[in-house]
Amino acid sequence: MMDASTPGSSTASGEVVLGMWQALGRHDWDALKTFLAPDCLYVDMPIPAAAARGPEDIVKRLRLLFDRLAEYRHHGGQMVSNGSEVMYEHSETWVFPTGEQGTLRFATVHRVVDGKITVWKDYWDYSGVLAFAPPNYFDSLATEDMSWIFDASDLV
Repeated sequence: MMDASTPGSSTASGEVVLGMWQALGRHDWDALKTFLAPDCLYVDMPIPAAAARGPEDIVKRLRLLFDRLAEYRHHGGQMVSNGSEVMYEHSETWVFPTGEQGTLRFATVHRVVDGKITVWKDYWDYSGVLAFAPPNYFDSLATEDMSWIFDASDLV
């Protein structure tokens, strides 16, 4: 087992992951990118065919959803790590401009290598979002820039 002060240790990896989530919570997209490796893979596990790869495309994908919310709150939770692999149980509250809101629970798996996140996989209940999102919220995504899409189906 690695010492907590060793680069790549559980403590260091956890700090990278928490830093990234804090930047996401503030919607500080430039800061968020600094936590991601150049080829970082971000996958919402319910839909791996709509993954994103690399900091620029990951931020495009995140902003597609979050820029359209009236409010977003991240709620921290339990974190476990074995060094480079970090699992984080947490939740997010989404508030839509039309007033609908709900809390989405996640289990997220990150891989941290050399102080950067190389893999970010979110496990969540897609039907849970559909239960509280406005009916047209996902329909209107079809007209947005989807240049960020990376099909990770064969990688996860």
